[in-house]
Amino acid sequence: MSRTAMDPERLALTKSLRREAGRWLRARREDAGLTQAELASRVGLRYYTFVSQVEGGQGRVPIEAQGAWAEALGLDAAGFARTLLRFYEPELYRLLFESEGAGVQEQRVAARA
Repeated sequence: MSRTAMDPERLALTKSLRREAGRWLRARREDAGLTQAELASRVGLRYYTFVSQVEGGQGRVPIEAQGAWAEALGLDAAGFARTLLRFYEPELYRLLFESEGAGVQEQRVAARA
């Protein structure tokens, strides 16, 4: 199956979410008192420019590296991954987590009936 080109509206949303993720990551790095170079070193990157690209919204933290990034920033790995999933894959996040709340609500309504 071939992939179709992303429509302009969805592409704009993806870019916006990546920039938002980058701002969130930069704030977490600054909260941890780390420079981009220090974070890069802690997560095993050769160059800090990758951190800069992610913070600028031009890249994303690879799934296999999210645990190391969370540890370097002093954050819970599951919460870190969940937050990045919300930015990087909003539809998957909605299906996995927002529907949980709806399911719980539906169960409560059914239990009252």
